[in-house]
Amino acid sequence: MNTHTRVVIVDDHPMVAEGIQAILESYDDIEVLCALSNGREAVDRMAELNPDVILMDLNMPEIGGLTATEMLLEANPATRILILSMHDSPEYISTALSHGALGYILKDVPTEEIKTAIDTVMRGERYLCTGAKGSLEPPSDSSREQLTSREQTVLLQLAQGKSNKEVASELNISVRTVETHRKNIKRKLGISSTAGLTRYALEHGVLQGTSLDL
Repeated sequence: MNTHTRVVIVDDHPMVAEGIQAILESYDDIEVLCALSNGREAVDRMAELNPDVILMDLNMPEIGGLTATEMLLEANPATRILILSMHDSPEYISTALSHGALGYILKDVPTEEIKTAIDTVMRGERYLCTGAKGSLEPPSDSSREQLTSREQTVLLQLAQGKSNKEVASELNISVRTVETHRKNIKRKLGISSTAGLTRYALEHGVLQGTSLDL
């Protein structure tokens, strides 16, 4: 019985891919099948390679990591995909997970953490490196400002795709007041885009019971 974990690396930076490959090949129970340079190659060759785990970069030419992840999982839902990225923003991480990735690790993690991540997803469990976990799950204690009830109401309206003007009309407040609420919500949640606000609302049950075509 083959106990090796078969890994494919997908990254358009040869030095990064070669470095990770050298690290992983130092482990007796890991076999690196190959390193590919973009998502298109990954999609085209995955049936032939049939890896246990794919280490996937996000920003690549032709087909990026998120699209490739979706396509690979559509073809084979059992594929274990670990995103390997330099981006530690909550939006990158939550988007990768929502696309079906089983884990997210930053490129500057210690060598042994990549191995830990692979072992974890092989067990069917999600893995977030410390930096990603801290970014995705900010402290919920008193050091983090909570949204006021009015801000939560505004967030719900914005997450449903309404403009500042529409929210103002709905809540009978001025557009300027909506803009102020919007700015405060983004600051408190550490989110920079409207798409990020919508994702936050979905993940935290703010949109429960509403029907959105996202």
